[in-house]
Amino acid sequence: MVVMKFPKRYVIVFLTFVCTNVCYIERVGFSIAYTVAADAAGVNQANKGMILSMFYYGYVLSQIPGGLAAQRMGGRRVLLLSFLLWSLICGLIPLDPNRVTILVLSRLFVGVAQGFIFPAIHTVLAQWVPPQERSRSVSLTTSGMYLGAACGMLLFPSLVKHMGPQSVFFVEAVLGVAWSVLWLKFSSDPPRTDLPKVASREKIKAHAGGVVAPRTVKIPWRRIIFSLPVWAIVVNNFTFHYALYVLMNWLPTYFELGLQLSLQDMGSSKMLPYFNMFIFSNIGGVVADHLITRRILSVTKTRKLLNTIGFVVSAIALMALPLFSTPSGTVICSSISLGFLALGRAGFAVNHMDVAPKFAGIVMGVSNTAGTLAGIVGVGLTGSILEGAKASNKDLTRSETWKTVFFVPGYLCIFSAIIFLIFSTGEKIFE
Repeated sequence: MVVMKFPKRYVIVFLTFVCTNVCYIERVGFSIAYTVAADAAGVNQANKGMILSMFYYGYVLSQIPGGLAAQRMGGRRVLLLSFLLWSLICGLIPLDPNRVTILVLSRLFVGVAQGFIFPAIHTVLAQWVPPQERSRSVSLTTSGMYLGAACGMLLFPSLVKHMGPQSVFFVEAVLGVAWSVLWLKFSSDPPRTDLPKVASREKIKAHAGGVVAPRTVKIPWRRIIFSLPVWAIVVNNFTFHYALYVLMNWLPTYFELGLQLSLQDMGSSKMLPYFNMFIFSNIGGVVADHLITRRILSVTKTRKLLNTIGFVVSAIALMALPLFSTPSGTVICSSISLGFLALGRAGFAVNHMDVAPKFAGIVMGVSNTAGTLAGIVGVGLTGSILEGAKASNKDLTRSETWKTVFFVPGYLCIFSAIIFLIFSTGEKIFE
């Protein structure tokens, strides 16, 4: 009997895919469960925005420390510890909108724990995945976010309806612990290059496929901070997450208020925007690797092409979204917008490993700090915009009232696409 043995890097990539899947099940799950609980308790939109954005305050604090921890301790350990921490919090904290302090602290600490995850993932992938597989590996890993969001949107409204908002926390905790067990059993640290024999180092590199940096290497902080290609990544990361987090956290409210439609009544259509992200993310990765490996385009031109297409089409769909006052029009526009945003990740999101393969986790920590700030700004600002509209006697049940909410990320997408076109590169600039 022949037993197929997959290369270790395939196992690592699959597990990181499941990792991001579970993380976004948690994020979407909290948004759905808290929205139901808060509406039942009469919490206003500004306070809802404050609680929903607390996750990102914690998340932003641990991005750069997450990159440093992964560089020093190894991405495998960092991923395991962060998963266990947020799973424990979800399993123990009650979801009561009236206990504001507990909710604020719990979301803050869940954000801190999850903030270590993506820098650690990029460190792991840079060590295990060879350059010719980077686009599709990163795209597959990050597409887990969108599949997780789709699953959360599909399953959690019914779960909340039949078992209450607290049941979401229990499911999330179980999933987090289950992934931790799988990661502990099937993952391993990549071999290190700081071994005495050159032959051993070459064998290690061939086995792992990626770039394995010594954990004591000096980090070129000054060059990273003042690098225009890094800033191009940072700006696009900010915009991507501004649009994503605003839609993820406020689209349920838009359906409820702007379209007078509950999530429970939408069936499977409510998951389509995130499922579309899952599909387009992987399409972007496969197309990027095809263009690069077949030498159709250079790495730089490939990143710029896919990033530009993704962000410009997404901008058009975002600005068209409030022009439709029907559920089907809204689902189509949000699906196109999020799908092409995900396609754009084959540009800016993989670019971390192009420009700094040995410091991918560090650069990811820097750019994801900006992405997290987008969550704080976008989610909180949207709540304030809606409260301001309400104070001006504007009707939140009219889709026109929501134009500002969707036009802001639309304009940001166009601006970011231009910045990436001008300043990005696919060449390695940090040795």
